[in-house]
Amino acid sequence: MGVVYHGNYFTWFEVGRVELCRHLGFEYRQMEAEDDTLIVVAEASCRYKRPARFDDTLVVRTRVTRYDKRTLRFAYEILRQPDDELLATGETTHVICDHQGRPKSMPEKYREHFVHAAPDGGAHHEGHHSTPSSKGHK
Repeated sequence: MGVVYHGNYFTWFEVGRVELCRHLGFEYRQMEAEDDTLIVVAEASCRYKRPARFDDTLVVRTRVTRYDKRTLRFAYEILRQPDDELLATGETTHVICDHQGRPKSMPEKYREHFVHAAPDGGAHHEGHHSTPSSKGHK
């Protein structure tokens, strides 16, 4: 059939978040390692509109739609290249936690980045991704 497994979309959302952090000026792994701060998924949704197929080149558009001291919400669009056909949209809600899973406030040095990326700031990131063409990823 050649259709990509539906769970892969959530992996692409994660890639979009990591790339958005890089675009905002820091690396997610730095936030975890240096500041004991994780962005833990509390809720995730995906609306599938068209199937992605093996070996498609995709664009993942990621933006912050809500930010407060302890939570973040991201929105996503996954598009097929070269025609920009919309394949899926999604949202994830996250709680800011330490490595023990306890909620905490976002450290100030990252807070500023997310405040500017929230709806009033309008920041977003668009990254390219190729779907896997290997067997076993259906």
